[in-house]
Amino acid sequence: MTKGPSPSLIKLREQIDTIDDQILALLKERLSHAKEIGRIKDKNKQAKWDPLREREILERINRNNRAEFPEQPLYSIFHEIITTCRLSQKAVDIAFLGPEATYSHLAAMKHFGHQALYRPCETIEDIFIEVTAGRIRYGVVPVENSIEGAVTPSLDAFMKYRVKICGEVHLEISHNLINQTGEMADIQVVASHSQPLAQCRQWLKKNLAAIPCQTVFSTGVAAQMATKDKTVAAIASSLAAKIYQLQVVTKGIEDYRGNTTRFLVIGQKAPSRSGKDKTSLLIGLLDRPGALNDTLQILASRDINLTRIESRPVKGGMPWKYLFFIDMLGHIDDPIIKDGCDQLRTGCSYFECLGSYPAAQESSADL
Repeated sequence: MTKGPSPSLIKLREQIDTIDDQILALLKERLSHAKEIGRIKDKNKQAKWDPLREREILERINRNNRAEFPEQPLYSIFHEIITTCRLSQKAVDIAFLGPEATYSHLAAMKHFGHQALYRPCETIEDIFIEVTAGRIRYGVVPVENSIEGAVTPSLDAFMKYRVKICGEVHLEISHNLINQTGEMADIQVVASHSQPLAQCRQWLKKNLAAIPCQTVFSTGVAAQMATKDKTVAAIASSLAAKIYQLQVVTKGIEDYRGNTTRFLVIGQKAPSRSGKDKTSLLIGLLDRPGALNDTLQILASRDINLTRIESRPVKGGMPWKYLFFIDMLGHIDDPIIKDGCDQLRTGCSYFECLGSYPAAQESSADL
């Protein structure tokens, strides 16, 4: 005969049930207040998203926690609560490089939570087109990887379309080899986006040297191919394996641990200051000796901390002409940043502020 739970266990479970009911009641109350705030903001024509307020809430929760509840899960819980309450004020649609379960999809959910309306796009350029046209509120695009460097289609699209950067997301990437059977012997071709294929290059060379690789638009497309063909294996996330009902052949096949991709959130209007921001610029240099050094000196003399500089060739019949992407710590409304940018405007052949936006929360993601 199976022994039932002890009276002490039953009592503890009842207490947990009571706490859960209290949490639910408070969540409903918080949601009600958030909706009322939304109505007030609509009346006063105020922006729905206040990055500074959200950062202050999360910092206050972390201080009051005093490390008793695990910090990262606590952040995830309250980030989801805050995002859900904000989205209750107005539904938001998000474009990402589809189909479902790509790393872009995961990054979008990490930033916007699970209540947003997610719209898959076939290419990165399609995301820029939808946002520029105003058909989609925000887009999430990969911009650089810690192992393979810049994602050039995103950089080129910033040069072509007029959008603003509204946020950034850092997503730790763990690649899985998945197929229908979970057996490596069935694999005759490996499909994935060019970045995952490059990030798993050594593993593939060592374990599947005779198997050809096929580059496709996204990891989600690769997973879809694997569902239709037993001989195809995809390099994709564990979420892709779950959604497309595939089996994991081998987990974590990336060549380097700590593999992280940086994504940018794009929209038509940059957010207000959060207190911990980045600013991104797109500039062109005058055709003279020392132009790049003079530009960097303008920023260095003001103690502006650069986090990234990347060059891309100008398309369309202008050989050997380049534009530079520059990321720096601070907001365009900060006096030092504003002064430095004003000086750059006068000394550059081209200047565009792509946006000031909240810096990414440093945290891992469950893939």
